[in-house]
Amino acid sequence: MGLTALAGLLLTGLVSGVVYRVWGSQAAIAAAVFGGLAVAIQLGALALVRPVRAAPFQRFLARWGAGMGLRLLGVLGIALAAGLDPRHFPPLATAGGFLGVLLPLLFFEVRLIR
Repeated sequence: MGLTALAGLLLTGLVSGVVYRVWGSQAAIAAAVFGGLAVAIQLGALALVRPVRAAPFQRFLARWGAGMGLRLLGVLGIALAAGLDPRHFPPLATAGGFLGVLLPLLFFEVRLIR
């Protein structure tokens, strides 16, 4: 999990830097906040799946589905934050921070759960 956390923090910094160059400091803060949320969600999803990698498929699938549910809650968090306070959480920057971190980590997860 340490490698996932490190990769997530590096991705968060990279995405926040790009967002800063495009939209400015407030957008970069929003991207960093939701990038950090993406790292936390990914670590939580991995913690759910790791103990049942060798378990029967139904248990594995249930835990994997719970991890996907956490990710969906993150997407709903974007909508909620950008809908309630678009000045502090610009929609594109917020979604870019979350998805720009979560999607590469999700692809990286496939290697970790083999």
